[in-house]
Amino acid sequence: MDSLRRRQADASASASASDSAPVMSGNVGRGLLLHPLSDRAGWQAVGEITTVTCPAWERTLKLLPFRKEVVWHLEMSAVTFVDVAGASALAVAAQDLSSGRRIVVERPPATLPRLFEMFWPDLSAIEVVAR
Repeated sequence: MDSLRRRQADASASASASDSAPVMSGNVGRGLLLHPLSDRAGWQAVGEITTVTCPAWERTLKLLPFRKEVVWHLEMSAVTFVDVAGASALAVAAQDLSSGRRIVVERPPATLPRLFEMFWPDLSAIEVVAR
């Protein structure tokens, strides 16, 4: 049990650290940047979510169950592409949230809502908005 508490504390500390510093994956031209939003709980994603950047995307999303906020925003207007692995990581993160919590995905690339409709049509923990 102490091991579980230690992991949760480490994840909580990582979540707090990720709020103050962007996470970068891949090279600058084809990478992924995640910045904390200044006006609400969440991150702005910039770049592409592909097999190259998916590990950083997954690490970031795994922090969400340890956050205290009921609604978490992902502002994705500057994301040019999300592959199936990236969409799957987001769906898994949403499924790991406790009841009543949700992820609001704002202005994602057109591929993301289509993937959700095809593979996760009943996933109520994700709300896609055009904002």
